[in-house]
Amino acid sequence: MAQDARWYVVHTYSGYENKVATNIEKQVENRKMQDQILEVKIPTEIVVDAETKKEKERLLFPGYVLVKVVVYSDENNRPKMSDECWLLIRNTRGVTGFVGPENKAIPLTDEEVIRLGVEQKVVEVSYAVGDTVEIIDGPLESFTGIVESIDLENSLVKVSVTLFGKNTTAELELDQVELAE
Repeated sequence: MAQDARWYVVHTYSGYENKVATNIEKQVENRKMQDQILEVKIPTEIVVDAETKKEKERLLFPGYVLVKVVVYSDENNRPKMSDECWLLIRNTRGVTGFVGPENKAIPLTDEEVIRLGVEQKVVEVSYAVGDTVEIIDGPLESFTGIVESIDLENSLVKVSVTLFGKNTTAELELDQVELAE
């Protein structure tokens, strides 16, 4: 059976997010399940209070906690957490259930994890401005071009590509190009 970890969304009573996260972490430690429940997060953002001009942390999704759990493939090759993990999380005081159809634990997709900002996709860039790169994904796949700029903060690269005899700038994800050989 293949093994990896996936994020699940746990619904809590409003205002109990920190308590639920702390209780899950304590139970994981007490039951020595650190190899099964890897991480507990409460999605937050930093905002500046307009009146006091001070930064404060605000919940992005009040009433929800994210839990990263080791999953196994079931007989239909779908990710599934162990019954022991499910019971530990579900029976934590303040938890009302998992987000999913009929309260079933359904993991977030990789795209959802990235969109929610739970985990940042780290791309190592092996090229620099002025290098010749090959486009390895997307509609311009197998074209080559010259790197014009790299925006690490937004994970974007601008590449000058020759299309129909004219130079055209294409904006691509960092992992859509690699250094040409």
